[in-house]
Amino acid sequence: MSNNVKKKSKQVEEIIKCGKDPNYFFKNYLKIQHPVRGLIPFDTYDFQDDCVDEFLEHRFNIVLKSRQLGLSTLVAAYAVWMAIFKREKNILIIATKLSVAQNFITKVKTMIRSLPKWLMLPEIVENNKQKIRFSHGSEIKAVPTSEDAGRSEALSLLIVDEAAFVRNFDTIWTGIYPTISTGGRVIILSTPNGAGGQYYQLYTQAEAGLNEFNPIKIPWDAHPERDEDWFEKTTANLSKRQIAQEYLCDFTTSGETFLDSDAIEWMRQMVVPPIERQGEDRNVWVWKYPLTEHEYVMSADVSRGDSKDYSTFHIIDVTTGEIAAEYKGKIRPDNFAVLLNEFGLKYNKALLCPENNSYGFATILKLIELRYPRLYYRRKTNTAFVGNYVPPSTPETAGFNTNGKTRGTVLAKLEEVLRNKQLISYSSRFYEELKVFTWQSGKAQAKRGFNDDLVMSLAIGTWLYDASADYSKNSRALNDAMLSAMKVEKKIYDQTPEAALKELNTIPVYRSGTKHDKRIVKTDINKAVNRSNISKDMLWVIKD
Repeated sequence: MSNNVKKKSKQVEEIIKCGKDPNYFFKNYLKIQHPVRGLIPFDTYDFQDDCVDEFLEHRFNIVLKSRQLGLSTLVAAYAVWMAIFKREKNILIIATKLSVAQNFITKVKTMIRSLPKWLMLPEIVENNKQKIRFSHGSEIKAVPTSEDAGRSEALSLLIVDEAAFVRNFDTIWTGIYPTISTGGRVIILSTPNGAGGQYYQLYTQAEAGLNEFNPIKIPWDAHPERDEDWFEKTTANLSKRQIAQEYLCDFTTSGETFLDSDAIEWMRQMVVPPIERQGEDRNVWVWKYPLTEHEYVMSADVSRGDSKDYSTFHIIDVTTGEIAAEYKGKIRPDNFAVLLNEFGLKYNKALLCPENNSYGFATILKLIELRYPRLYYRRKTNTAFVGNYVPPSTPETAGFNTNGKTRGTVLAKLEEVLRNKQLISYSSRFYEELKVFTWQSGKAQAKRGFNDDLVMSLAIGTWLYDASADYSKNSRALNDAMLSAMKVEKKIYDQTPEAALKELNTIPVYRSGTKHDKRIVKTDINKAVNRSNISKDMLWVIKD
């Protein structure tokens, strides 16, 4: 056998080996562009080899990775291998922007140019900044993010690079999924960008075995040349959020979450299943049954009942600072009022404050019709008070009005109370909402595709709880002061307010100039007899 024949036979053997094993192809023939060392052999690490094996074994792969592990280069090499050794393969890369897409194609071209001519079986018939096409029908194309990316194509391999940062990835995925559902393969990879979004949802569902994706997690220390010293030096000047995003593969800490990561982690630790699920839809989760001697407040966020939003409520035990019960479901506003009335009465006629925006007004009207005994009212003078049934013709307004100003107020109170661990939630539903409740363009809101109904309900509840706890403390102090000053039997409470006052030499009066101005002072009996001198907030002392 001549040398030429032997040589050609050897080349055929190598072509077969390369076609069967991409890792063999990479290590022996592929070269990559190093930023410092120039063109070098692509000598892959063990974790990269393992990753390629996963790509071969599973059609759908999703990778959660640390930075600078060479994964983008690895998937580019995988695309080259598939395009050269497989006929009529349509490979699409979706990148965050045009420059990234073009850079991906540049990597591909560098790899192809480095190959020996005998290994380049197909000829290149089309070559531009975003596409390279071969004579045997395979092509590699890279495009920036757009809602119609890949929509009209039948794809053999879809690669989405830095998917957590791709705008409208949920819409893109919905549109492109049919193009790969008939046999195509998918590789989605990214560093984390907070909890929430399509990438987060796909990865966490994959970990839980709830979708067809194979989850692959590659932390910073998968690289054999990295140790603790490297990590400390590399992250020395980075924030906690940046470290989580770039190196720790931590969804929760990596995003611009409304609540800091320590508080979110504490809330995760507090999560326990409810002891009972009540209501017709079983969506009332109960952790604590009502106790006779405890005081409760109840807040609610109201939706239409048939949209993507939910109606929600929280029952807060003011005595212990715990969420006793919670609801999240799709229910009509009038039926929601019936539910609120039922559970409000169960929990010692809890002080009830629904949101009165939009459909909330219908719920409140129904509650008034049901004559719920302790609705929260807010006077138009911005002085808040608690009353029994108040006819709708009065100048007071039932419920809480959420607007640009009040929304920020209640959310600030929610953040303060949760950060300081002053209120305990046991709910997994609330925890999941809080993880995706982030700062976006200066506004705290749920990430696209998620909802924040429980967050807003508890924000109102927290504000009410804070005021109620203060109010409760003051009320008890006032009661004690009155009884001490009176030195009379309880029969005085059975008299009319005026008659009761006439039996006293002095009476404490609650001055309500502001919410926090809770000074108890003594006044002359003759002035006190005039009911207008007594804050309406305190009338319950002599009414009950």
